[in-house]
Amino acid sequence: MTDKAKQAASSKGLLQSEDLYRYILETSVYPREPEPLNKIRDVTADHPWAMMGTAPDAGQLMAMLLRLVNAKKTIEIGVFTGYSLLLTALTIPEDGQITAIDVNRETYEIGLPIIKKAGVDHKINFIESEALSVLDQLLKDSENEGSFDYAFVDADKDNYCNYHERLMKLLKVGGIAVYDNTLWGGTVAVPEEQVPDHFRGSSRQAILDLNRSLADDPRVQLSHVALGDGITICRRIF
Repeated sequence: MTDKAKQAASSKGLLQSEDLYRYILETSVYPREPEPLNKIRDVTADHPWAMMGTAPDAGQLMAMLLRLVNAKKTIEIGVFTGYSLLLTALTIPEDGQITAIDVNRETYEIGLPIIKKAGVDHKINFIESEALSVLDQLLKDSENEGSFDYAFVDADKDNYCNYHERLMKLLKVGGIAVYDNTLWGGTVAVPEEQVPDHFRGSSRQAILDLNRSLADDPRVQLSHVALGDGITICRRIF
């Protein structure tokens, strides 16, 4: 793993001690991380938006969730270079299928050679599009309702609540949705006037709205986890 990849990974943690976060990564995460995922982090490290990549410790938990629900049919909203997408493809069975949606195919193609070399690209149906239109199209087919086992969302924050409403129809009872960046650099707990400029705006407000909405949603069992930039795990219970 390159020094840039190590730096990008360590800077995503919200733990107060970088040394403690490093300990978690080097003791429990990196030794178990499949080599193709390591390679995607390396090729992403030079990208100007490298911080958008999924935190490896969050990815480790996501892989466990996929196993726990025996996920076979999944959906991913927001792909970037494909770390979480590859993680899912490596975890689900050989005949599993991922509907992957992103507005930018160019970034997806950065990781695509590694995905192909890992032999899992046949599990991925990549759709270059805004996500809402794809989700609405899926819902037009009644066979898709309640058919997905798992969803991961790491796209435009302004639509998180809209995505959630659609995913509650697409996921089966017992299925899991995971939302990324739900602590927004820790600024969700900071008074508005003290929030750094680059964290302000509609995206932060959308995260605040999502967090309140999920806490009040009786359809889900909820866990808000301080991994990476914060991930929220929702298990559909009815």
